Amino acid sequence: MIEPLSTSATETRERAERGGELVYRHRLPTRLWHWTNAVAIIVLLMSGLMISNAHPHLYWGEYGANFDQPWWSPPRFPGWATIPSTYNLALARHWHLFFAWILAFGLLAHLVISLVNRHIQRDLTLRRIELAPSHLWQDVKDHARLKFPTGQEALRYNVLQKIAYISIVFVVIPLLILTGLSLSPGFNAVMHWPLDLVGGRSSARSLHFICAGIIAAFIVVHLTLVLLAGPINEVRSMLTGWFRVPPDPDKPTAKLKRTLDTQ
Repeated sequence: MIEPLSTSATETRERAERGGELVYRHRLPTRLWHWTNAVAIIVLLMSGLMISNAHPHLYWGEYGANFDQPWWSPPRFPGWATIPSTYNLALARHWHLFFAWILAFGLLAHLVISLVNRHIQRDLTLRRIELAPSHLWQDVKDHARLKFPTGQEALRYNVLQKIAYISIVFVVIPLLILTGLSLSPGFNAVMHWPLDLVGGRSSARSLHFICAGIIAAFIVVHLTLVLLAGPINEVRSMLTGWFRVPPDPDKPTAKLKRTLDTQ
C-alpha cells in the first residue's frame, strides 16, 4: 500500500520503487507482535539468567547434579542483567513463566494471522533461484560489505532474512517453548512425551539454554543491522508501518527526473 499522492497510482508506485517515497510496509498485527515479542523475550532472557545462576551447569541426558560432569558451566551473570536483580529463584520463575505464555500465545496468534493475510506465503516463501549457491553467496557478500538493498529490492525480504526469519519463528522459538514446557513439573504431570522426545530433563535444559543463546545472538545481529541501515527509518516503519524507500542509485529520483525534464 503506497501513501496517497496527487499523481496517478502507477506513477506513485514507480516513484516509490525508485526510492524516496513512503510505503506502508508493516501491517498492524506484525507491529503488535514485534513489540510484544521484544518485551517478552527480553524479560525471558533476563529472568532465565537468574534461573541459570541458581545452578550454572548444563548436562545431557535424564539427570544432572553437582557431582556429574557438565558439558558447559555458564558464568554467573551480574544483577544488572537479571530479573530480579538480586538472587531470588522463585520470583525469577514467576516472571519467566508469565512471559513464556505471552511468547507462546503471541506466536500462535501471529502465525494464524500471517497465514490468513498471506504474509507467510507472500513474503517468506523461498524461491528456487534464491537458494542457488551463487545467489546465496552474493547475498552473503552484500551483507559483509554492508550493502543494503535500495528501491524496489528494499521492499522485499532477501534470502538471508527469509532463512533467519523462518529458522527463528518456525524452529528456534517452538523448540524453546517445547523444552520450557518439558521443564515444568506441572506440565510433566499432564504430558510427559515432550521430555522423552528431547532425551530427558537435563537435555531439555541444555537445549532450552542453547535456543535462548541463538535468540540473543539474533537480537544482537538484528539491532546492529537496524543501526547500520538507518535506525530512524527502520524504527519508524515498525512503529507506524510507514517506510521510506532508500533511493535506487541506478534510477533517477522523482525530484531529479523533474529537474531533468525542465532542462
